[in-house]
Amino acid sequence: MDYKKTNAPTNTVTRDIMNLCKDTDNIYESIAIIGKRANQISTEIKQELSKKLQEFASSTDNLDEVFENREQIEISRYYEKLPKPSLIATQEFVEGKIYYRNPVAEATIDD
Repeated sequence: MDYKKTNAPTNTVTRDIMNLCKDTDNIYESIAIIGKRANQISTEIKQELSKKLQEFASSTDNLDEVFENREQIEISRYYEKLPKPSLIATQEFVEGKIYYRNPVAEATIDD
């Protein structure tokens, strides 16, 4: 997923709690959903960054080479400028882009 195209803010935004719990009717459940999605996004970004940085890994440990590698620096700056995973996950939740379900609640409805 291209996280640069997300419209999530890069800074902290004050949100109305009632809007966050509108879909689940429980703020704690909403926060748990957002937290789990933020962990997924963080893992995806970390794997993507590691894969890109491995392309520049060298077998020799030359300090001059490490400090002079402009491609690595540009890749790192790109990922540093991305919104935090928690902000991306919150924006996805507000926009209704996250699929979630509560098996406990579904079991009580069926009984």
